[in-house]
Amino acid sequence: MLDELIVDNLGIIRSAHIEPGPGLVVVTGETGAGKTMLLGALRLLLGAASRRDSVGPAGNEAFVDGRFLFGDEVTLRRRVTGTGRSKAYIDGSMVPAKALQERTRADVEIVGQHDHMLLMQPSGVLRLVDEALGTAGKKAAAAYVDAWQQLVEVRQQLELLGRGRRELERELEVLRFQVDEIDSAGFVAGDDLEMRTKATRLRNSEDLVAGFAAVLESLGDEGGSAYLEAAAREMRRLSGIDPSLAGSEARLAEIVAAVADLQIELASMAAALEHDPGELEEVEARIQLLGELRRKYGESLDEVLAFGSDARARTAELSELLTRADDLAGDLGVKQDAAAAAAVILRRERLKTARALEKAAVSHLRDLGMSDPIVRLEFTETDLGPTGSDRVELSFASEQGLPTGPANRVASGGELSRLTLALRLAGGIADAELIAFDEVDAGIGGATARAMGEKLAALSRGRQVLCVTHLPQVAAHADTHFVITRVDGTAVVKRVAGEERLAELSRMLGGLPDSERGQLHAAELLAAVEANL
Repeated sequence: MLDELIVDNLGIIRSAHIEPGPGLVVVTGETGAGKTMLLGALRLLLGAASRRDSVGPAGNEAFVDGRFLFGDEVTLRRRVTGTGRSKAYIDGSMVPAKALQERTRADVEIVGQHDHMLLMQPSGVLRLVDEALGTAGKKAAAAYVDAWQQLVEVRQQLELLGRGRRELERELEVLRFQVDEIDSAGFVAGDDLEMRTKATRLRNSEDLVAGFAAVLESLGDEGGSAYLEAAAREMRRLSGIDPSLAGSEARLAEIVAAVADLQIELASMAAALEHDPGELEEVEARIQLLGELRRKYGESLDEVLAFGSDARARTAELSELLTRADDLAGDLGVKQDAAAAAAVILRRERLKTARALEKAAVSHLRDLGMSDPIVRLEFTETDLGPTGSDRVELSFASEQGLPTGPANRVASGGELSRLTLALRLAGGIADAELIAFDEVDAGIGGATARAMGEKLAALSRGRQVLCVTHLPQVAAHADTHFVITRVDGTAVVKRVAGEERLAELSRMLGGLPDSERGQLHAAELLAAVEANL
């Protein structure tokens, strides 16, 4: 259950801190006082989308914190910024908002005041049936989804072929030419930089050769090399006299050796430049080839190579597709048959579930004051689609002898409210530990309102039920009663009991909270509820 809820700067709720307790918890107040906003806070904790306009005027952010007892204690938090973005937390750790929904999905159900609109649509009725499927039904639904996805894949491949085999063959021919042109050039990553460097060296070969010769001449026998060797010989002699000079002798020997190596390296580089005059022409040709490829396939060598990689993958894809083209038509028939067979099995499970839902909904409606209602979930077969081949519509009659018809046409507002509650109860919301109702009692009054109150009170046994209501007959059954009032444009949440609760029930009964007669009626209503417990 929801053990504690803290709300800060959410809409018109500046600050609220409630501890609902077990059983039936009702929230009442004048229209526009902010009752629904309190359930909006709960929805945020359950992972609902955040909105920029949900942040109140008391700051740049809104906060909602909740402590839940689902066997173990868990704390959830949602922070909404003025831009509409939010952050979510579970037990103090940041998580994606969808993790809140995953954590609470099995334990919390919310029935909104507009749920009847969803249940009046075939897609909403089908969703109700599917959510109530048993183990075999869920297995059939999963099998159908798999069969449908396989069918879609074959259809997509055929659609691609629908452009015409010749067009695909022409595309494949172009791709193969492009791949061959790029591959035959033999470029690898980094070749562009290496070629530019090499070309610069070859273009300046004469200057380099002359420079190498000058350096080698300076290091020759008549230059610095001879002096270094003489210095090394003298240092060997001196170290024989003074052993402490051995380190200096070694370093000088290394210098002599390094100069000798440099002479060999420079001579080799000069020889290479002198003996391969055609190499520059080859490098220039490679640079020109790369330029042609870049004009066709990309601004740089890396882009050219990436284009080739993509073209190679597309070539493989088209080759496989054209190879399989003759088999796709046969595959399509097989996949269609498989999906149709899976849809038949799924329909059988759905029908079985629908009959159980009808029976359970009728039972709940009787508890809600209807003597002998009719609820039918009528199936018609449609073309295969993502959810199968079933269209389900809700037909209703308030009692036997009346013709059934679409519920949104033949049911009154109060009947729609009761029908919504009955179907949601039949669909399994009573399995949740916490159920929240947002003004599902619209359009109800009198004896029907008393029946609604009794039904919600019975539902709250063994679980927590939160109910935003405008009916005193429902509020009178509450184990805990909160009132929301507007004070200077701000919603204030207060728990009421005793005289304060009588005043609120009196207001709900006749709009006169201080009326002595109204409070007598409220006390009479509470006494009647207690007498039925």
